[in-house]
Amino acid sequence: MPLRVGYVREHFSSPLLQYAAEDQGKTFTLVECPSGTGQLISRLTNDEIDVAIALTDPLISGIANGSKAYKLVGSFVSTPLNWAVITGKDTKFQAIPDLEGTTIGISRPGSGSQTMAYVMALQQGWSTDNLKFQVNNDIRGLINSVNDGSTSAFMWEWFTTKPFVDAGEVRFIGSVPTPWPSWLIAAHPTRAPPEAVRTFLEGLTKYVTMFDSEKNREDANVKFIATNFGYPEEDIRAWLKTVAYPTQCLEIPLNVITETLSVLDKAGVVKTPEEGYNIEDFVDTRVAKLT
Repeated sequence: MPLRVGYVREHFSSPLLQYAAEDQGKTFTLVECPSGTGQLISRLTNDEIDVAIALTDPLISGIANGSKAYKLVGSFVSTPLNWAVITGKDTKFQAIPDLEGTTIGISRPGSGSQTMAYVMALQQGWSTDNLKFQVNNDIRGLINSVNDGSTSAFMWEWFTTKPFVDAGEVRFIGSVPTPWPSWLIAAHPTRAPPEAVRTFLEGLTKYVTMFDSEKNREDANVKFIATNFGYPEEDIRAWLKTVAYPTQCLEIPLNVITETLSVLDKAGVVKTPEEGYNIEDFVDTRVAKLT
């Protein structure tokens, strides 16, 4: 039975889409999760997917906060994610400090949009105990919320949001890059057979390597993203200068987990136990190699 692989249909997923086009459902099928990592984790929990390609911080915080629905099995994007801070077209907010004490829009509890709001608060010196959130499900709900005044701002990946800024629907007032590599891969520890997951990740490594090549960055990647996502060539080339993929999707750097946990603890997203964390709780070593 093919693995059910959950993903977010964004430009980051281009190598995955290229892999899926060749595989044609023989070894895996794609399940789109437009609401992002919170939805991916929910679907892993509810037996709707077996594998998720999702944001590093919510995956790690989910395990730290007790989820048994998945373990980390691999790496997908090795560079930080640049989170834009976005407000409505006519709001009074002009910069990140103006948002203190206001209600921030998020897609779902436990999502990257919520985790990064904590990181933003930490950087600004705000108390993380008093942050207020409103759940708005997806990018359209988030945009509506900043324009109807029910939230002050929301956070989403810069280039994904830029078309809405260019169209005059919303405004950028800042950005907060993640202090960690942006995307990891998780799988259900009993439902997803380790050998099938390994085979999937070996294939994904092949497509990530091709996508990451200098030659394809110059031409083929630009055409693929323009065709599939409709972004202007200028934006695609600017994004490609900022992104890198791992040489081996089956490897996870240990420091990615430990350093992410350290920042999340300071932000109040997780609480480190007195005895510390057991790394084996986070990584399925039957599949992934810690480096």
